[in-house]
Amino acid sequence: MAQPSRHYGPVNRSKERGDDRSKETGADFLQLDTADAPPGGLTDWLAGRLREAVADGRLPAGSRLPASRVLAAELGVSRGVVTDAYRRLAESGQLAGRRRGGTVVVALTPAAPQDVPPPRPAPALFRDDPGPEVFDHLRGTAARIDLTPGVPDLAAFPRAAWLRAERAVLDGLAAHDLGYGDVRGTPALRQAVAHWLARNRGIRADPEEVLVVAGTAQALALLGRALERAGITEVAVEDPGSLGARQHLAHWLAATPPVPVDAEGIRVDALRATRAPAVLLTPAHQYPTGVVLGGERRRELLRWAAEGGLLIEDDYDAEHRYDRPPLPALRAELPERVCYAGSISKLLAPALRTGWLLVPPRLRDAVLDAKRFADLGNPVLPQLVLARLMESGELERHLRLLRRRHRRRRDAMIAAIRTHLPAATVHGAAAGLHLMLTLPEEIGCSDTELATAALARGVKTQPLSWHARLPYPPGLVLGYAARSPGEIAEGVAVLGELVRRAGRRSSSR
Repeated sequence: MAQPSRHYGPVNRSKERGDDRSKETGADFLQLDTADAPPGGLTDWLAGRLREAVADGRLPAGSRLPASRVLAAELGVSRGVVTDAYRRLAESGQLAGRRRGGTVVVALTPAAPQDVPPPRPAPALFRDDPGPEVFDHLRGTAARIDLTPGVPDLAAFPRAAWLRAERAVLDGLAAHDLGYGDVRGTPALRQAVAHWLARNRGIRADPEEVLVVAGTAQALALLGRALERAGITEVAVEDPGSLGARQHLAHWLAATPPVPVDAEGIRVDALRATRAPAVLLTPAHQYPTGVVLGGERRRELLRWAAEGGLLIEDDYDAEHRYDRPPLPALRAELPERVCYAGSISKLLAPALRTGWLLVPPRLRDAVLDAKRFADLGNPVLPQLVLARLMESGELERHLRLLRRRHRRRRDAMIAAIRTHLPAATVHGAAAGLHLMLTLPEEIGCSDTELATAALARGVKTQPLSWHARLPYPPGLVLGYAARSPGEIAEGVAVLGELVRRAGRRSSSR
């Protein structure tokens, strides 16, 4: 069948744009509308619009332009108009043809000078009273050697296994599976999580009890809303304890009283003294000290919960253990009094934003309502891929690989600390992804000053004082899982040099 003559006729304005003005011709791309072109200047107009888009950043370097045939059809012009416009920008060095890669922007045209407001001063990152935005600033601050805690070896992410699982999921996916999912999470992932918790954490849970969430951060937000709805506005927290977790709870609740932690874990006598009805804790590997909740202390805590208290168990990295036997989760012993949160962030990658939450029956409806009105549920496709990895044994294989790598990196950090920071005390080495260091009081500077000086030398850490509201020695929280042994040794050497320099300044005063 012959094509409409307006696509292939001689190049003149009526043929380029078409004479049938009842038909709309325009492209979503850059919102191009040929009605804006001056008479007889369609190619000049299109080339100009493309140059403007490159100049003002709507087409940044590396962006791909539509195929000339596609754009011509959308605009209702001959293909020659588009190819000529592309050619002009290619000749001026702004576009390049990449064969199968299409036509891409390769250089930016300087935009016209504009009045730009003066830059805002950089935030004081390591101040003594960090606000809720501090972790955004910390993640966005570049460093040559990043020793901040909380990240596994991301270079070891099982890309091949993920792709295999993703292909298998897509091959078996029906069209209706691409609709809105169950707000609680896909049945496949909820079942996989229930199996994982039974195998690895001693928790027996029905898949119907599992709520899939966007990481532990969302789990705490949902709990905060549900507890407030139940009349609970105060949740005690460990001290020292995670600044980030405390900030998430404090956003929703009126108070988060601190409870001291000692060598056996959270002090239950001090918890009772707060009269708080609930407590957030990390019993398997206390953050940041690394202490494991002792047997007697564990029984005392469970008695407190059985008397009416509510435990919020953040099981953030319990699978990463090296020199100690596994311990069951608190949820395994007293499910009706424990809210349990876990995630894939320390097993695969924080970027997946996937975790799980189990709550007692009395809170289940309120938590589910909070999740429903927050986001209607997590994305379905990543859940199905993750479920396949968990049920196939790939995730256990990946965990075994990570344990070997992380153990070597932990050992490298401990060796470097012995060499360069011999006065420091190391805590929490038996498990996890980080070490906590406490430093002598006489080092001559605060831990926030030390972290600031280290960042100026290209080494990123977290000061221990961020995580403590009660009196505690100065120190640092150092992540080792995401860095090579050589980088770890170099970073700790910088810290050691800064501590020695601070000590010399202090002694000379």
